[in-house]
Amino acid sequence: MKVLVYSIFGFDKPFMEKAAHGNHELVFTEQHLNENTAHLAQGFDAVSLFTSDVASEAVLQKLYTCGVKYIALRAVHSHLIDVPRAKSLAMKVANVPVYSPYSVAEHAVGLVLALNRKLVLGQRLMHIGDYRMDHLVGFDLHGKTVGIIGTGKIGAAFARIMHGFGCKIIAFDSEKNKELMIEIPISYKPLEEVCAASDILSVHATWNESSYPLFDKNTFSLCKKGMIFINTAHGEFVNTEDLIEAIDNKILSAVGLDVYEMEDSIFFQDHTEVPITDTLFLKLRSYPNVMITGHQGFLTNETLAGIAHTTIANLNAWAYNGISENEIS
Repeated sequence: MKVLVYSIFGFDKPFMEKAAHGNHELVFTEQHLNENTAHLAQGFDAVSLFTSDVASEAVLQKLYTCGVKYIALRAVHSHLIDVPRAKSLAMKVANVPVYSPYSVAEHAVGLVLALNRKLVLGQRLMHIGDYRMDHLVGFDLHGKTVGIIGTGKIGAAFARIMHGFGCKIIAFDSEKNKELMIEIPISYKPLEEVCAASDILSVHATWNESSYPLFDKNTFSLCKKGMIFINTAHGEFVNTEDLIEAIDNKILSAVGLDVYEMEDSIFFQDHTEVPITDTLFLKLRSYPNVMITGHQGFLTNETLAGIAHTTIANLNAWAYNGISENEIS
């Protein structure tokens, strides 16, 4: 199968090549898919997309005209793909439904540790020769209450790690993780109770359109004052203006984000010469108690290998029998 891989990065190209084993003709481009680049797919059987690629109705029509029959998404989810329109054009779309849950879970833990113990601030002060510790006081994680929103594979992995620190684990989810309940002590509570009781709150919920915004002014008003808030799930879960207000009002003592509500125009791009104009993002970035990473929670060797393996498996399935078990309907 001839496949055009859009939005390829230096970090994932070797994994894609290795997983393919020469079974497909992969052509890589760093360009994102949009209306101006869809024509590049002329003569290709399939395209592989990342979360920053736009497959709107207009783009899909162009891909269809180019002869593209399959779309292999190198991610769990992308709100930029018009799946119903693709289906109407008889184009099949498949995703990577699961990958290593430890990558994102461990990244969330890293944000907690860095924020609580002021690691970035301490490093900056050290580099200018200031070894005073007045602004570097944190707290023991042991004995603290950690709230988890969403206890799927990633949320469960985060829960196990934080339980290992000696934290009390409470959670909100529409469906209880019975396996996790056997492994560690965990109490499921309504969202408002989790917000009110948590010293640390970490979001790991599954995205759907009705979820927006899960955290807004009303939700933040329920939060325990001084909470550390972590979101490594989906930027759309959080109303950014209300998040900023919660920081200003000291409802949140620190915030760690690996995702951002309007990240599509910012993350995975070099802005050293093209300044960011998103004022809300710039405001968030200016806070010393806010740590933002550019959607890198998944970025481990194990996860990249898993994503590449499943992506190629989807292409193999289409090539051999026209059906993949990971198709999105």
